[in-house]
Amino acid sequence: MHRLYSSSQNILDNKIIIDNKEQAHHARNVLRLNDNEEVVIFDDKGNEYYAILEKSLPKSMIFKIKNKKNPVLKPSKVKITVACAIPKDSHMDKIIDKLTQLGIDRIIPLETERVVVKLDKHKRILRQERWKKIALNASLQSQRNTLPILEPIKNIKQLLSEAESFDLKLIPALIGERKPLKEALKGFRPQNILVIIGPEGDFTAGELDSARKIGCIPVSLGDLVLRVETAAVAVASFIRLHYDES
Repeated sequence: MHRLYSSSQNILDNKIIIDNKEQAHHARNVLRLNDNEEVVIFDDKGNEYYAILEKSLPKSMIFKIKNKKNPVLKPSKVKITVACAIPKDSHMDKIIDKLTQLGIDRIIPLETERVVVKLDKHKRILRQERWKKIALNASLQSQRNTLPILEPIKNIKQLLSEAESFDLKLIPALIGERKPLKEALKGFRPQNILVIIGPEGDFTAGELDSARKIGCIPVSLGDLVLRVETAAVAVASFIRLHYDES
């Protein structure tokens, strides 16, 4: 059954209105939904709705709710935030896509001293909109019932100043004293993890020192030097699998 997304603000009584241009286009021209065809729609609160297409308008689609499936209350799981240095080219698009599929809760595009990509205010807005679309499409594809929180670009000083709320903070690095990732997680069940992924040239010594001072644990990902996108996906996958199985 096809899946769509709607903001909870567009769900009123027994109707759901999808007025997002891309979503409406996808439903109409890609999925080719017909009147009275049933779909699953999820919202930003984790609710699922079984609904039928009631009316297709030029700029929106109206669905009638048949049944609402309330979010299943599962035991508290580890929440994972990945702050990732913006790599060159379009690799951040892939990172957003893969982290969304892996169920990461928050994604923070990050500027560090050695990040090559520098975006002005206008380009930041355009990238943010593109990344949100990628996260939405990845959520639909992977059938997760929530969208990741995709934060605006932050610099590393700002990130570290806001990191108090995390009970485990990991920073993979290539220099200095580091713990193996597996050892850093062993015997510890945090509720809220922050992972900080550095740029192609790694963090500077000053950035690592600042991270240690606020409680970040430098970790090693093995003997190989990984690309930014590989490191982000590898760490997120390992942590998710580690806690899902424990």
